[in-house]
Amino acid sequence: MRPVRAVVLPGSGSDEEFVRAAFGPPLRALGVRLHAVRPRTGADVVAGYRAALDAALDGPGPLLVGGISLGAHVAAAWAAQRQHAAGDGLAGLLLALPAWTGAPDGAPAALAARAIAAQVRAGGVTAAVAAARAGSPDWLGAELARAWPRYGTGLAAALEAAAVEPAPDPAALRSVAVPAGIAGLVDDPVHPIAEARRWHRLLPAAALHTATLAAFGADPAVLGRAAVLGWLGVTTR
Repeated sequence: MRPVRAVVLPGSGSDEEFVRAAFGPPLRALGVRLHAVRPRTGADVVAGYRAALDAALDGPGPLLVGGISLGAHVAAAWAAQRQHAAGDGLAGLLLALPAWTGAPDGAPAALAARAIAAQVRAGGVTAAVAAARAGSPDWLGAELARAWPRYGTGLAAALEAAAVEPAPDPAALRSVAVPAGIAGLVDDPVHPIAEARRWHRLLPAAALHTATLAAFGADPAVLGRAAVLGWLGVTTR
């Protein structure tokens, strides 16, 4: 079943432009049209992602769905909940940087999102960007400085919503039968590679490809290629 469309969801505090940078090149190489979903800029960010995936089912041809971090959580949970409705129209999943499984509890990404939200509420977006740039690699600081202001006053609420949103639990992941490509970064402290490996073990038809933070920082498409290569590896077994 050759997919003709892919719907990919951004991570927490990120946006559709970063999704295009990460997934656009590898999907174009396959002849797959990418729809990078623009996030809602507030507490209903997850509801917006789910609505975008539901709407995508009405489109033509087989569909790939996926996301980065929070986006990967929402896409995988949606696939688990909607696999019977999607039927043969769902060709697979592209899952980059899963940050936790089930409840977020003390996951590094959830703690980071809460801390940034508190900074934003205390001092505003500009101050939070400045603090993030001071403690981040240049490429990450530049990305945050571009994406966060687009959320405006909704940034803190969007981050707080992401921090409490459950990822699929083990039973849900085991129920997803479609092929899945998983991308992980071996040295990312916010998205531990152990979670990507856990998802790889739990999903019935999955392949994991990895890269490093340095490679990802130099070229965001490293992440998309890893997920796409994982998906291709499953589909050609």
